Amino acid sequence: MKISLEKKGIRVLGIAESFKKEVCRYAVLVGVVMRSDLIVDGVVVGRCTVGGMDSTEAIINMYKMLNRTDISTIMLNGCIISWFNVVDLNKLHVETGLPVIALTYYPSTGLREYFMKYFPDSWEERLRVYEENGLRVEIRNKNGFKIYVRAVGIDIETATNLIDKYTLFGKIPEPLRLAKLIAHSILLEKTS
Repeated sequence: MKISLEKKGIRVLGIAESFKKEVCRYAVLVGVVMRSDLIVDGVVVGRCTVGGMDSTEAIINMYKMLNRTDISTIMLNGCIISWFNVVDLNKLHVETGLPVIALTYYPSTGLREYFMKYFPDSWEERLRVYEENGLRVEIRNKNGFKIYVRAVGIDIETATNLIDKYTLFGKIPEPLRLAKLIAHSILLEKTS
């Protein structure tokens, strides 16, 4: 998909989560629609099961709830959320018709052993989806920080430019930073 990075009004849906495994069965998901001039243009809330395999459907439903045609890209704070709930980036791309960018911030040696240890009945499915998401590409953002990116439906150069466009400081793009803050606040309210 061709994304015109010069337009001020392009919109990204940034999705992040917050959960406390020992307190609640569900994680809070928050999506923030943000324009490239960093104006927030919408918010949506959802949930997925902690340790489940329903995060992809939850994110698709959140996108549908917004009922918008002006979102250019979905940006995720990782493809493994809510205690090993694996997001299927390819399905998310196909179902929404949008490019998907999943960011992580630290190197990893893989998750196979954790899938096997914590999910003996479903580790193979989790591993399959995880591997089909593709390899992470290490990039440096405009602030000089290493970020690990999976991009589906968008080339890595355009994804990197989009990440930089939405990042003011540090590593985390603003739609993801704000979504995480909101999700954490909602979780605190629910668990207090």
